[in-house]
Amino acid sequence: MSASERPGGSGGRVSGKVCVVTGAGSGIGRAVAIRLAEEGGAVLCADVNADGVADTVRQIRAAGGDAVDRVVDVADPAAVDAMIGAAVERWGGVDVLVNNAGVNIPGVLHEVPNEVIDRTLDVNVKGQIYGCRAVIPVMLARGGGSIVNVASVNGIVSEPFLAIYSASKGASVMLTKGVALDYAKQGIRCNVVCPGWVDTPINYAHAEMLGGLQHVYDTIDSFQPIGRPGEPREIANVVLFLASDEASFMTGSVVSADGGMTAQ
Repeated sequence: MSASERPGGSGGRVSGKVCVVTGAGSGIGRAVAIRLAEEGGAVLCADVNADGVADTVRQIRAAGGDAVDRVVDVADPAAVDAMIGAAVERWGGVDVLVNNAGVNIPGVLHEVPNEVIDRTLDVNVKGQIYGCRAVIPVMLARGGGSIVNVASVNGIVSEPFLAIYSASKGASVMLTKGVALDYAKQGIRCNVVCPGWVDTPINYAHAEMLGGLQHVYDTIDSFQPIGRPGEPREIANVVLFLASDEASFMTGSVVSADGGMTAQ
């Protein structure tokens, strides 16, 4: 299928590209799915939350975009394989995969139960591995593609109560580099975005352990020099760039979108 025959709108930065976004039911994932659709991509929106991901698709379609929703737990490799298969069946291939789904369950390390460790690693690490493994053969058949993993600033630096989460996000960073090296000569790019503190519910439990969300925001300039939380759309703009052909010379890159947190 040539680019001119592929789905999606015309004139956008990912026009004609088939995109799959995990964790698209809220927060950064929803913002990414919407931005890709705004820029001409056909988007399969996946999330474990059926209502949330259906609402994302409603928003995209209301704006004239092309999107479908699918309920997926990325910790289930068969479900991830089926997700990629569904995109291929509907649109003929996959050009962009955004491995965004994640969980953040903070805690004091020696008190963290096994199920929290397992769930964090199953979603944040294995989920991205399963996504890459499922999509790479499809991208090879397509002649290339772009994988964007969403990690966290905590894949580079850590914070109190986030040892397990930070370990999982560090794994995402290294997975990205490995995939990038393995497929650089085969047209598949793989990059990772490391957001700082963004105003999404995934951070709220951590905020409570730090004194409450209002306290975090009142003192945010002590750790995020820009002096405010990020907005999901700001991260989505970075993901859009990496997904697009504008980033054609970037692979294996670790892109911090963190309001200056790691500049200190």
